[in-house]
Amino acid sequence: MIYIIDHQDSFTFNLVHLLSKFDEVYVSNYFDINYRKLSKSNLVVFSPGPGEPKDYPITSDIYNRFKSKKKLLGICLGFQQILFNEKGKICQQKKIYHGHQSKIIVLKNSKLFKHKTIYTVGRYHSLKLFEPYYSDQIKITMRCTTTKVAMAFEDNINKVYGFQFHPESFLTKNGKNIIQKIIFA
Repeated sequence: MIYIIDHQDSFTFNLVHLLSKFDEVYVSNYFDINYRKLSKSNLVVFSPGPGEPKDYPITSDIYNRFKSKKKLLGICLGFQQILFNEKGKICQQKKIYHGHQSKIIVLKNSKLFKHKTIYTVGRYHSLKLFEPYYSDQIKITMRCTTTKVAMAFEDNINKVYGFQFHPESFLTKNGKNIIQKIIFA
């Protein structure tokens, strides 16, 4: 089962639709976590949402509780949430990308995606990871080809992954294939 924590975002049910192609999906509102179902899940997904990571302490607690025990995936705000919990600083971008299509490139340190592959993705965010960012386990694995902003990371030791972009968006080409790499990692 895939457990999605909904941070009250309009894209959450697009994500449910995409993930339901692979497994049963259970969604709960951020304020109403079902810990019994959460503990039975194979994958926990932190959804997109408004605000910034510090606004979601329950998600931080869940991340820290299940890191290295379950596969975890963060999308947009969820991406930022994981990095925030891994000592990353999240900051405002100069340009806001809401409903923007960008090209991103896979970096050589990705274990899941083929090096130098370029994807066209949908972006909906005004925040980004402040860089430089250093981590022994989390590796930035995709970047925007224009701005060089971090677009994905992998922690293959702890099975923690994140996308700043929205694989469930119609603006993302091959979103199903991108998610599939995480599901079967």
